[in-house]
Amino acid sequence: MRETQAADEHVLLSVPSRARILDLVRSAAEPLTAADLARELDIHVTTVRFHLDQLEQADLVLKAPVPSGGRGRPRIGYRAGALDLGQVREQMIDALAEALADRGSRDRSLAAGRRWADRLPEPRGEPAAAVTEVFAQLGFAPDRDGSTIDLHRCPFGDAARRTPEVVCRVHLGLAQGLATRAAQAQTSAAPRVGLVPFAGPDLCVLTIDGRGVDTGVDAEGRPA
Repeated sequence: MRETQAADEHVLLSVPSRARILDLVRSAAEPLTAADLARELDIHVTTVRFHLDQLEQADLVLKAPVPSGGRGRPRIGYRAGALDLGQVREQMIDALAEALADRGSRDRSLAAGRRWADRLPEPRGEPAAAVTEVFAQLGFAPDRDGSTIDLHRCPFGDAARRTPEVVCRVHLGLAQGLATRAAQAQTSAAPRVGLVPFAGPDLCVLTIDGRGVDTGVDAEGRPA
């Protein structure tokens, strides 16, 4: 989707009732009529039809016939139109991760994470602070305690569980690259950086130790 299309969709769905209508249509197993949606949301059917027209113009919903159960013309229902971009994004990540995994990519994944770090803006502060800031911006919900950073949410969680040897090592490489750049900015030695994926329910743990360079740990927490 082009940036202008994404922006238009964001504006379109900024109306709460319209966003709720789209959520219901996307989650329904069968097409829903305007009357169905009006009853579910407790709003006037005319208002529902107006929102459906807006969503249809944006290709977010499509008209679909609903059998009437008797004689006469079928009723008009609505089903989801455009793809769920969040779901497609996750599927794309899965496909890339699986492709890399098939090619024996542990070192390649680590290097990819370090290259990612090189493309980001100059990290600020000492290594642990710099890593925490960037991982917060990326949506990992980090909680830092000294040299330990607890990551409470992974934006790529499903893909990481299926192919940790790829996804988790990319994240480790990212943390290593950020920590190295932050250390260089302070003319200090690059720190040791480790990652223990799935250390607990919804928890991964980064460790940043200033005693020297290390390649970290693998996806099961073993030394790399």
